[in-house]
Amino acid sequence: MSYILALLLAGGATIGLAVTSDAVPRPEHPRPDFQRKNWQNLNGQWQFAIDTQKSGLEKGWHSGNDFPMQITVPFCPESKLSGIAHTDFLEAVWYRRKFTVDNALKGQRLLLHFGAVDYDCRVWVNGQQVIRHRGGHTPFFADITDVVKADGDNEVVVYSEDDERSGVQPLGKQSSNLKSAGCSYTRTTGIWQTVWLEAVPDSRISNITVWPDALNGKASIAVDIINPRKGLGVEVVATVDGKSVASAKSAQSASANILTLEIPNPTLWEIGGGFLYDLKVKLVEGTKTVDEVDSYFGLRDVRIEGDRVLLNGKSIFQRLVLDQGFWPDGIFTAPSDDELRADIERSIACGFNGARLHQKIFEPRTLYWADKLGYLLWGEFPDWGINVRHHAQARENFRREWIDVVMRDRSHPSIITWVPLNEARSNGPRYEPAFFVEIYNLTKQLDPSRPICDTSGYTHVKTDIWDLHDYDQNVESFAARYAQFAKDPKTETLARNDAEHEPPYQGQPMIVSEYGGTWWNPAQKEGNAWGYGDRPKDEKEFLDRFAGLAGVLIDNPHIAGLCYTQLTDVEQEVNGLYTYDRKPKFSPELFKKALDRKAAIED
Repeated sequence: MSYILALLLAGGATIGLAVTSDAVPRPEHPRPDFQRKNWQNLNGQWQFAIDTQKSGLEKGWHSGNDFPMQITVPFCPESKLSGIAHTDFLEAVWYRRKFTVDNALKGQRLLLHFGAVDYDCRVWVNGQQVIRHRGGHTPFFADITDVVKADGDNEVVVYSEDDERSGVQPLGKQSSNLKSAGCSYTRTTGIWQTVWLEAVPDSRISNITVWPDALNGKASIAVDIINPRKGLGVEVVATVDGKSVASAKSAQSASANILTLEIPNPTLWEIGGGFLYDLKVKLVEGTKTVDEVDSYFGLRDVRIEGDRVLLNGKSIFQRLVLDQGFWPDGIFTAPSDDELRADIERSIACGFNGARLHQKIFEPRTLYWADKLGYLLWGEFPDWGINVRHHAQARENFRREWIDVVMRDRSHPSIITWVPLNEARSNGPRYEPAFFVEIYNLTKQLDPSRPICDTSGYTHVKTDIWDLHDYDQNVESFAARYAQFAKDPKTETLARNDAEHEPPYQGQPMIVSEYGGTWWNPAQKEGNAWGYGDRPKDEKEFLDRFAGLAGVLIDNPHIAGLCYTQLTDVEQEVNGLYTYDRKPKFSPELFKKALDRKAAIED
């Protein structure tokens, strides 16, 4: 039985009644890279209220109040899957549900996790505030052991404020106007990723980071421990198909531990071949396991040599597609885990080997499927809407959430480039060169293993990757723009988005990270539909344009990649290779034929 059908059959079921497993939306564990055995999914039906006057705090809504509506978590109230579908501004919303603690979770400390809540969130359990978190894309948790009842009903209440017009809050592609228009789409407010409980011991593993050393067949496992008391050791074991291939042990744990796995005959993580080692991390006391976390890792090396990006020592050409991560019924949240995987498979079917995850921090299970399928990713911050040029609070909000993003995702082998900003024009509110340098340096401190594209498209300040955006639809003029660079790559021959304000080109890998975007929507009637350039007159013209533009970039010996706009339509922007509801506009094989050949820069 689907969870949607189950909810319909349940009708007006009382909040707090046990929800059967087949009725829970998005039932899978949200963190395949950090998973304990004992956890409890709290997705499903919650009570819900819109606080139009932002007076709920004064009215004491944080405990003991029934809310008038029901919402299906983890879908945002703007979405159809939530059951609310309210698309006007929602500056303040409330959630409430009751839960009982599963027997398997009793007897240990209890953590309450949120995958993401947009934007300023406060949480109460049994009337006690347990946490406040600011940041719409990053996870957080509260230790609720001291306020939860092991037996009987418990109440959890969530309050979220979301002001898309503040100028200090990262929005990404969420519209700051009433209606969607241009490149801005339906907003997301409140809970939009899984909520869950997790049982943990007093001394426990708090974080795992894997630093791969593929060229030497090693992996360093950084394990952070809370309460590392005397007598506790750390063990890490890498397995393949359930069989141990490498292990390491520290007899006495510290708060920060580094253990090195030496892997015989290592299999590397490659494009299209996402080989992963399962990883088990244990906190032990003698022969007793005190805490245990399941994770995984891939062995791969990413580095830059001259104008080439090397993966495992070989020059690669990145055939990326722009992926905005919007869904017609779920907005920011995919209807199922299967659909997260399917979007990657749809891209691969068209001949792409990766995606630029655009103006959104995607949920960890997207990254998991990319890891599994050998699919390259650019991880980008949703910086649109945040005025870092004029507001110190905006810069602080940016730093805080970007740190959380990099720390959450830096162990994923699929991510090969960090992108803190997108199209920060020199005349716009997101242009602050000193801040760009600060963020570049901060990112390098958090993760020295990957290249950084400081601000995609323009205006570059300090960057490892030189990229630009070019939506010219004419193949001849598009080719002419890059012809001299192909013969003599230097500042004078490089096409630029903002030559007046950018530093000289220093020979970095050059990638056209947005192009194409060809308008194609013969069946769509909406008056605000748009795409780039003139619509092709027929399918042949579209396909010829696609192949011609791609060929210019693939055949250039000094261009290291491309990123086509885009994988799917998003609301009024109808330049996807698939419709918004994921129907192919053309046979994917036609695109694959144009892309799937050796590039001039590839080994």
